[in-house]
Amino acid sequence: MLKISDITCEYQKNPIGLGTKKPRFSWMIESDMYNVIQMSYRLQVSLDEKFENIIWDTGVVNSSKSVHVEYDGPSLKSSTRYYYRVRIMDNYGQESMWSEIGYFETALMGVSEWKAKFITPENEDEGNSSKGKYLRYEFALNGEIAFARIYATALGMYEIYINGERVGDDLLTPGWTSYKKRLQYQTYDITDLLVNGANAVGAIVGAGWYKGDLAGWIGRRNVYGSRTALLVQILIRYADGREQIIVTDETWKASDSPILYSEIYHGEIYDARLEQPGWSLPNFDDNSWYAVDVINWDMSTLIPQEGLPVRRQEFIKPISMIITPKGEKVIDFGQNLAGWAKFTVRGKCGDKVVLKHAEVLDSEGNFYTENLRSAKQRIEYILKGDEAETFEPHFTFQGFRYVKIEEFPGEPSIDDFEAVVIHSDMKRIGKFTCSNELLNQLYHNIVWGLKSNFIDVPTDCPQRDERLGWTGDAQVFIETSCFIMNTAPFFRKWLHDLKVDQLQNGGVPHVVPDVLGNYIRKNKLAHPNYSSSGWGDAAVICPWTIYQYYDDVNILKDQYESMKSWIEYIRANAKGGVIWDSGFHFGDWLALDAKEGSYFGATPNDLVATAFYAHSTEILAKTAKILGNLSDYEEYLNLHDEIVKAFRDEFFTPSGRLAVRTQTAHVLVLMFNLVPDKYRARTIQTLIDLINENNGHLTTGFLGTPYICHVLSNNGKTKEAYSLLLKEDYPSWLYQVKKGATTVWEHWDGIKPDGSMWSADMNSFNHYAYGSIGSWFYRETAGLNVDPEIPGFKHIIIKPKPGGDLTYAEAEYLSAYGRVFASWSIRGGDITVDVAIPPNTKAKIILPHASSEAIETIKGENVHFENCNDDAEAEIGSGTYRFVYLYKN
Repeated sequence: MLKISDITCEYQKNPIGLGTKKPRFSWMIESDMYNVIQMSYRLQVSLDEKFENIIWDTGVVNSSKSVHVEYDGPSLKSSTRYYYRVRIMDNYGQESMWSEIGYFETALMGVSEWKAKFITPENEDEGNSSKGKYLRYEFALNGEIAFARIYATALGMYEIYINGERVGDDLLTPGWTSYKKRLQYQTYDITDLLVNGANAVGAIVGAGWYKGDLAGWIGRRNVYGSRTALLVQILIRYADGREQIIVTDETWKASDSPILYSEIYHGEIYDARLEQPGWSLPNFDDNSWYAVDVINWDMSTLIPQEGLPVRRQEFIKPISMIITPKGEKVIDFGQNLAGWAKFTVRGKCGDKVVLKHAEVLDSEGNFYTENLRSAKQRIEYILKGDEAETFEPHFTFQGFRYVKIEEFPGEPSIDDFEAVVIHSDMKRIGKFTCSNELLNQLYHNIVWGLKSNFIDVPTDCPQRDERLGWTGDAQVFIETSCFIMNTAPFFRKWLHDLKVDQLQNGGVPHVVPDVLGNYIRKNKLAHPNYSSSGWGDAAVICPWTIYQYYDDVNILKDQYESMKSWIEYIRANAKGGVIWDSGFHFGDWLALDAKEGSYFGATPNDLVATAFYAHSTEILAKTAKILGNLSDYEEYLNLHDEIVKAFRDEFFTPSGRLAVRTQTAHVLVLMFNLVPDKYRARTIQTLIDLINENNGHLTTGFLGTPYICHVLSNNGKTKEAYSLLLKEDYPSWLYQVKKGATTVWEHWDGIKPDGSMWSADMNSFNHYAYGSIGSWFYRETAGLNVDPEIPGFKHIIIKPKPGGDLTYAEAEYLSAYGRVFASWSIRGGDITVDVAIPPNTKAKIILPHASSEAIETIKGENVHFENCNDDAEAEIGSGTYRFVYLYKN
């Protein structure tokens, strides 16, 4: 049996509104045989579902490529649906049937396609307004409708309605980009919502990221503009071939809406008494509505939806309602999350529901909001007095586990409430579990940190008055995120914004989109908003990681000039072009070896900065080689060698001692191969000594923590890595778990051992940076690794490392080729290792502490192992396998 399954176009199943001119196709292969390799494929693209009008046929292509096969047919037309299918032949001579038929649909492929104008419902003096506004327009259709699409975006956030029905299920549209350079628009199929005759289109717009409050600690507002606006273009194709276009223009009308106030940080006030029934239906009386203004906007900034839309993902019922010592009525949802509380209420006209949101309770069990800073996280709903009213906010979201009920008609019940979890619509592709329930809870917390902070941009936190796309946080967590969800489209969109927000000199902002830079530079604040080592390095490390995990060469092509500009920025500011000892740096942010009252770790900036400079330069050299730019490859390879030599001369004594005696310093030099080979043993031993001097605990911050366990296990210290990981007292990962955390904290001691809080000025309980340990679970504990030389899991490395008194561990990962699985369990002195390798891939399996003669293949084709040091190695093809042997640790 040979079968094609799960065909996708640009990572998506049947996407519409695709903007790329050369989309790429991927497929998975199913087979009941072992060692299956695709020998050839044939891919067809057609204008019809029956493939009678084929526009591109590859013919039989002798290749094993089944991921990101690029379209190379005639130029694609705007607003057109194309169908595709594939069939393959394998190395056994089997030929598959044609796959299921997939499709993709193009967006508007050029600026000239736009006929609509941006219209605003706001006056020029409404810059400080946070109201939501209604807009509407009626139109007539005459004939059988064969095809109808709406292309929409906003300056602010918007929702679209056709004939009273909400269009799509996307939230917080059009998403957050560097608006004046890149503004996404969305495409929706509205064929089934339109009727022959009278129709109406309506929209609600709100402030959103465009003009709402941002970076609350410096009070930014109207960052991109001061008036919300809407852009809508509707394309109708009739069965008889006619076309009709409906656009936003001066003829639309506007009105105030029931949304009296809506801000991302602060929540929403909604007065249901002000609802206008039928406002988005035809024949509505809009005589009291007012005219809109047309505003100028650079239409060349418009791009089709690039990232993944934000959507409702899960619904969580409360676990309890409690009365705090202060007498507060508080709902506990049992999970820290990002989204909102949906509720149903009954009451009189004018009654109110007032809710506030928080992550934790204080040491006395009271509702705690000080760590929100200026963010109000407040919902107010004013009843219209119907029998039952259900409410969800429109243009805001909250980070919370607890909801305080300040007002509610009658006696509220937990049955009246439900938490709505939102995040970008990424596909879950990874799972991990083991015999230690505390580690399982830590993994759960890491997953929820990702869910809570991947809301169109990779934010630092979802609750306080910040929620910005911090580059450093994204860089340290990206590998873990790639194991958990398919984050490639998510990061592709964000990295494009990083590129356009990058300074002309190559400097990289601390946050992307860059909402701080101009303000900080203009007001000459303490430090510039760009180019800290470890933060700016996101320009290089993030695209490289996406390439490694998804074999996506296009992301390297797209970001190459950005990557190169970053390295050139450093070279221009480094002493002798090699030691980066100037500028502002966060360094090992929030490390525990910082001076009292400081956020900055003890590892000197010049060591941290030069270490990352070397690392990113090495990545750039590899990227240049992959892209065929051999002159750049040679140049940056030589530059890397020069940086490494200068680093060693600067930071190592002649006897081989690293001059900086911090854990992070030793972690970075080992991780980035900056240690001369003859000094490696000494350096790793000093790291062990430094851990022991802290009673077996880490003292690392944002830049040291992601690598510390990897460095230990990669240098023969797996036992010590587990010991560090499994610490339960402060400071440790499991300390947070023991304190009841359901997400990862910003500080190792966000809640101190005595129950008191870390300083409220910066104390998020939903920060994913320290969740970077998640990649170690996959790569080391379960042993599931990508091969850096053959990326995208085309060649897999399975190398489990049992330890820490764990009796079993397993990881599952849905790669672009199919399911990869690795598990081990120890029982009665034997270890059993199970693996699954998808068709069209191969794997190297390395069994720990094994003699090749002792390994018994219980399931799968017979495998020939060879001894290698203390392990046994073998190359295997696709299929499922089970190996059992006597485990001697």
